[in-house]
Amino acid sequence: MYQPAIDPDAVTAIDMHVHIEVDDDGHASLPAPLVEAASKYFRTDGPRPAVDAVARYYRERRMAAVVFTVDARTQLDHRPLSSVDIARAASEHADALIPFGSVDPRCGEAALELAARLIEDEGVRGFKFHPTVQGFDPSREEYAPLWGLLEKAGVPALFHTGQTGIGAGLPGGYGFRLGLSNPMLLDPIAAEFPQLQIIMAHPSVPWQDEALSVATHKHNTWIDLSGWSPKYFPASLVRHANSMLKRRVLFGTDFPLLTPDRWLRDVAGTELKPDVLPGILKDNAARLLKLARKEGP
Repeated sequence: MYQPAIDPDAVTAIDMHVHIEVDDDGHASLPAPLVEAASKYFRTDGPRPAVDAVARYYRERRMAAVVFTVDARTQLDHRPLSSVDIARAASEHADALIPFGSVDPRCGEAALELAARLIEDEGVRGFKFHPTVQGFDPSREEYAPLWGLLEKAGVPALFHTGQTGIGAGLPGGYGFRLGLSNPMLLDPIAAEFPQLQIIMAHPSVPWQDEALSVATHKHNTWIDLSGWSPKYFPASLVRHANSMLKRRVLFGTDFPLLTPDRWLRDVAGTELKPDVLPGILKDNAARLLKLARKEGP
């Protein structure tokens, strides 16, 4: 079972948003048309590394990474990557990787059983959800048992919010509904499950103000800064990250579609304050994930 071996003092940053898009057998997390469309949208055709390669990449940079896939088997009619396999591979790189699980909420009781196994048997430290790609409204009461399970286990839930490049340009956007990723749909979850730590991933364009409203009102919510180069961050997001939300904003990239090298290069040209960057890059995540610093001799 995965046991974290990450010393926050030994890393320069913790990337909260790293996708594993292919397994060791070459099976992709998304159907081929979506992979091709995403590459076009993000203007990248680079490799989609498996877990071992991701670990090497982040270790070389003295960084840690939260790794996950998205289980959208119902919506996509496509076999997902195994969160069990990802967690077990991450356990071999526990100095650099932190595994999050993913379950398809539309699978009902089976999703609850898989989530419990991933926590109890594999040691995953959180869960990733993508309401648009998974095709579900997270505010609906039928999913409350899942949020209650995660709250009781003390593991955070990371939700995609805002626009997505997945399906962009395909007929009907591949049937995906952007409105399912409005961060306001997470507000009732944060209200009903006040101990559940909820991470709203990405600048939530076009609903940035909604995300900021939820985050300022519900202090069990966080924002990760993945998916966009920092030079495109909305001014309101930067302003809140510099002030009232500075302890609940998290570094994230969306690797491999955006690299930490580019994120760090571009953030230097923003108005994010130098004194808040250490918290964003590492300290806030270490606190959220309960990563213990190693004591000296």
